[in-house]
Amino acid sequence: MQYIDNVIFLILLVAGFGLFAKSLKELYRNIKLGREINRTDRKPERWAIMARVALGQSKMVKRPIAGILHIFVYVGFVIINIELLEIIIDGIFGTHRFLHSILGDSVYYFFTATLEVLAALVVLAVVVFFIRRNFYGVKRLTMKELFGWPKQDANWILIIEFSLMVAFFTMNGADYYSDSARFGSNFPISKYLFPFFQNFSLETLHIIEKSAWWFHFVGILFFMNYLYYSKHLHIILAFPNTWFANLEKKGKFNNLDSVTKEIKLMMDPNADPYAAPAEGEAEVPSKFGAEDIFDLNQHQLMSAYSCTECGRCTSVCPANITGKKLSPRLIMMKTRDRLEEVGKNLNKNGGKFVDDGKKLLNDYITKEELWACTTCNACVEVCPVLIDPLSIIFEMRRFLVMEQSAAPTELNLMMTNVENNAAPWQYNQADRLNWAND
Repeated sequence: MQYIDNVIFLILLVAGFGLFAKSLKELYRNIKLGREINRTDRKPERWAIMARVALGQSKMVKRPIAGILHIFVYVGFVIINIELLEIIIDGIFGTHRFLHSILGDSVYYFFTATLEVLAALVVLAVVVFFIRRNFYGVKRLTMKELFGWPKQDANWILIIEFSLMVAFFTMNGADYYSDSARFGSNFPISKYLFPFFQNFSLETLHIIEKSAWWFHFVGILFFMNYLYYSKHLHIILAFPNTWFANLEKKGKFNNLDSVTKEIKLMMDPNADPYAAPAEGEAEVPSKFGAEDIFDLNQHQLMSAYSCTECGRCTSVCPANITGKKLSPRLIMMKTRDRLEEVGKNLNKNGGKFVDDGKKLLNDYITKEELWACTTCNACVEVCPVLIDPLSIIFEMRRFLVMEQSAAPTELNLMMTNVENNAAPWQYNQADRLNWAND
């Protein structure tokens, strides 16, 4: 029987990690659909930012209650899953609490007791998050854009994490009462959660322990493969997303080399417009700005997958606060939806994209949303994983202006004045300094 258990365990282990690897491969392929961008400069600064923001959760704690609770879940869940190593060894070789034989009584007792305390903190945080999201009425968590799957997804994540922690405590509690002399007091929480276990027979306790053990193991594999389909994917992508973040000062937009060259030609009467491009000089792009996900860069696509849907960006967006249609969170969610749709298209057609007649612009993100943005960078400043919704908005605006000449009337008037008067206002260039006469 033990041999059969080991074989079943090994099959589930290989299948679980195999499916996870397949999902990561698709994820990588989808991100690579974007334009290449070089973000490998200033490496020491990038490592420091990743350590501080992704690992250290520095931006999460700017909202202390939610931030501290998130740290409970983050640290607790990561460290508790170190126990997965012991589960894998026990499952393959048929041992029981293998690390106990390696670490010895004192170290192992301290290890398991620490895990129990962390698990209790995870349960506390998950319960509070569930109440906040469903009953407390936090505005950014109850907005219309989260109706349907986004809300269900968030709740499922909390339920799964809660269930895994309950299984963890059940497993430990059954172990304590079936062999309390051996494990002593190294389960400081689970031994008090299940006092009725002391009335069960050893055989019943063994069945409970093994059932909880299997549930915990299968639950981890399920949750690991669920990540690809959920907003919880940020637990993986937050690290590369912060490492590859834009390190330029906020508000500094990227210039197109081809446009800069044209401006220089206009200003230099002696320049040769037909001169060959200098070495390293960018060629004129086939398209200005972004109409679909293929026109965005790879970091922007990674950011779409990294979005936690927390809504901090939308909660500080002045356009959204004043009732306009723009929601920076929804910009990222729609970008991810389009990216996922393109991924399914590739899967269906053997890795080749077949035009589906849709674009990110208009079919997912409307012009009204794009032009509502004030480019204040509040959404960029507040994001806990350094996502930049403004960069996507800006690229799509660039497409509207430079490819479709579809700017609002007010903006067209301003650009006409700049072209004719070298200033945004409608007056003669000779009158530009009249304001200084007095």
